[in-house]
Amino acid sequence: MLRKIGKMDGRTYKTIELVGVSDISYDDAANQAIARASHTLEGLRWYKVTDLRGLIRDGEVAEYQVTLQLGFRLRDRDRADI
Repeated sequence: MLRKIGKMDGRTYKTIELVGVSDISYDDAANQAIARASHTLEGLRWYKVTDLRGLIRDGEVAEYQVTLQLGFRLRDRDRADI
């Protein structure tokens, strides 16, 4: 059972899952995914890598794929700042 205890910060976060892709590196794939998400989401706060995989073509690594969970803070109704 949840109880309300005085006035608290009340921060709430949402997570989404993305897959970043790069032909350069895992790091680049993660950076590309985060950069793309930052164009459409406000309040990005953290990320967690949940999977690394890639594509092999002709016996060589052709593509790096990184699955990420991104966390962002939900905006407060009565406050414009995050």
